Amino acid sequence: MNVAAPTIPSPRIFASPLARRLAKESGLDLASLSGSGPHGRIIERDVKSALAGGGARKPAPAPEVRALAEAASLETTRKFYAAGSYEEVPHDSMRKAIARRLTESIQTVPHFYLNADCEIDALLRLREEFNAAAPKRADGSPEWKTSVNDYVVKALALALQRVPEANVTFTPESMLKHKASDVGVAVAIPGGLITPILRNAQAKTVREISEEIKELAGRARERKLKPQEYEGGVSAVSNLGMYGIRNFSAVINPPQSTILAVGKGEQRMVVKNGAPVVATVMSVTLSCDHRAVDGALGAELLAAFKALIEQPMGLFA
Repeated sequence: MNVAAPTIPSPRIFASPLARRLAKESGLDLASLSGSGPHGRIIERDVKSALAGGGARKPAPAPEVRALAEAASLETTRKFYAAGSYEEVPHDSMRKAIARRLTESIQTVPHFYLNADCEIDALLRLREEFNAAAPKRADGSPEWKTSVNDYVVKALALALQRVPEANVTFTPESMLKHKASDVGVAVAIPGGLITPILRNAQAKTVREISEEIKELAGRARERKLKPQEYEGGVSAVSNLGMYGIRNFSAVINPPQSTILAVGKGEQRMVVKNGAPVVATVMSVTLSCDHRAVDGALGAELLAAFKALIEQPMGLFA
């Protein structure tokens, strides 16, 4: 008869609440410390002393441990559904990367959100005139056809130039103030989402932005983008207006500090000079990293964007 070996309990560690919190935040193993407090209790100065001297830290979970945790989560979820009532589609590497990055973003980046309504009738007229002026190719198609999103990207790029304090990236040591407005454009592709970056967007014409977005989006759907074409950037545009979405909030893609979520343009009743009139209104939501862009600064950036969208001739200056 086999008898299981008795379990030997781990020795109790005596430590102050503050010492425990500091050790947990820094990944320090309390069992490796000797306490200098009453009766050998570990106190704050013991933890700080160990950290200063490179004390032992708890190792990251082994891949096997992570795999077991993921398997347990999968089994826990499966039990809610009858066998045969669903098809299980394994995640590809892109979906896994998206899930990891967005989870890290929402957990580690302090988001806050600012909303604004932009009247876009002047922009729609300008766009129509600009597209109508495009010469015809041999096959009869126009040489260019811009979308509202192209003007949105240009307006955000110029707004970042007008409010340079918001054209930044946060690091624990310093703020990186950028000279160029590198703006990402969210592109839906099979199995996920990717955000190619338009470098120096503030210096490009709306037509150049339109052509570059089409080219980058096409290669994104073919999964042919190079890492330098979708990494970095300072802000981004995510537009769901074409799906009939009125407004939404987007998750920031680090190291970017903001992202602009754009809804559909629709006719609404507004009041001008004390009288109700109908205007085409587009709702936008700016998500901000509070470490880099505070409330007043985010409001200033959004106001600059709104002014450019509502007075679109400034986009061609």
